Amino acid sequence: MKARTRFAPSPTGYLHVGGIRTALFAWLVARQTSGQFILRLEDTDKTREVKGSQKHIEESLKWLGLDWDEGIGVGGPYGPYKQSERLKTYQEWGQKLIETGRAYADPYSREEVEAFREAAKLKKQPFLFRNFRPEKPPQWDGTQPLRFKSEPKAYKWDDAVMGKMSAGEEAVDDFIIIKSDGYPTYNFAHIIDDYLMECTHVMRSQEFIASIPKYLNLYEALKIKPPILATLPYVMAPDGKKKLSKRDGAKDVLDYAREGYLPEALVSFMATLGWNDGTEQEVFTKEELIKKFSLDKVQKSGARFDEQRLIWVNGHFIRNLSKKQLEEAAAGFWPKEAKDANEKHKSAILALVQERLKYFAELPELTRFFFTEPLQKDVAELYKSPVDKQLKKIDADTISSLIEALASELEQSDFSEADIAGRLNSLLEKLATKPGILFAVARIAVTGSTNSPQIFGTLAVLGKVTVLERLQKALETSRSY
Repeated sequence: MKARTRFAPSPTGYLHVGGIRTALFAWLVARQTSGQFILRLEDTDKTREVKGSQKHIEESLKWLGLDWDEGIGVGGPYGPYKQSERLKTYQEWGQKLIETGRAYADPYSREEVEAFREAAKLKKQPFLFRNFRPEKPPQWDGTQPLRFKSEPKAYKWDDAVMGKMSAGEEAVDDFIIIKSDGYPTYNFAHIIDDYLMECTHVMRSQEFIASIPKYLNLYEALKIKPPILATLPYVMAPDGKKKLSKRDGAKDVLDYAREGYLPEALVSFMATLGWNDGTEQEVFTKEELIKKFSLDKVQKSGARFDEQRLIWVNGHFIRNLSKKQLEEAAAGFWPKEAKDANEKHKSAILALVQERLKYFAELPELTRFFFTEPLQKDVAELYKSPVDKQLKKIDADTISSLIEALASELEQSDFSEADIAGRLNSLLEKLATKPGILFAVARIAVTGSTNSPQIFGTLAVLGKVTVLERLQKALETSRSY
């Protein structure tokens, strides 16, 4: 069966990992059956709408490569794809329910409904609106909410993720389907839209699972066969104890783009939040996901959001980029000091740092010293108060003598990486010292940092003139404190 799936967010703010994972799973089901993926906008709650959200949703999906076949910005045979432009359709379907005795105008004020709640509370009973239906509701004229008239019953249904589900009649109640402002509620509009747009699968978060018996009752009233329902478990906070929220690190998806994550890495990471193919494989390309993904292998329990694993996955994808891909991905992340640097020099630097990069926002910190001299106050501080335990064991005179030895040896080098490696390894034996001491002294002298790419390649890329100049300045610094 060619699947028709949809992603139908509300324009109430930025998308984060939870919402995007729902879109990804729907996209994968559509792609692996050569079906269609639809982007729809559920914009019926105007009080919560955030300006610019629609554009953000589109940009997020495009950045991740989750292209859609129909919907917002694309069009299609079942449009419009924005709910606020489909009000007449919802009115017509609401009228059908009135005519079959399955909907009524709700005449009650907010205060009256609250009184009903209190009455149920005093009787120590759950509040069910159906117990307080008006005996003779007024004719619906659009100024009052239109409420679905439920026919309570127990339900059993199959969920593509959760398996066999059931609920008693207490889960079925009357609910508003069209508000007094003329806009439908989600509970009504999505069922009409999914039916008219011929959606075969509906994937949504676990928070809606309690509402499914009400939806099934409405499907029956409308004589609509339900699509395949798939309830996705929550993406959990890093501690695994609660649903991921903004305060737990649920960032705007486009923040990952701004920080230099690769979209392929984020897709792979999100796909494995609650799904695996039964193997030990941890990283997947889009092509592999399309081939291997299946809803029956999505776990029922929540999936913990582990940002460290995301960083590791992103590093994996960076290391597998070709030279051209690496240069293109890094283009917007160079430090300002690299503005006038030639592309060949930058390319050599990228080749050197590729193994260490976890995300491209790190690039300035990792490479700035290639374009500007380290500050001698930083060099002095790192020699006087070294982070490395081995450096703490040697005094200023020893540091000075090591710098002198480095300069003398490198003066004779042709500055190929292999020659530098050979000379410095020989120097280790000659001086009877350790790499953790000699190489740390060299790194601090030429980079002003204890953290840099591997030392032989770093020296080769910096070049002989620059390295010898920086060693000389570091020598003067080491003698002055």
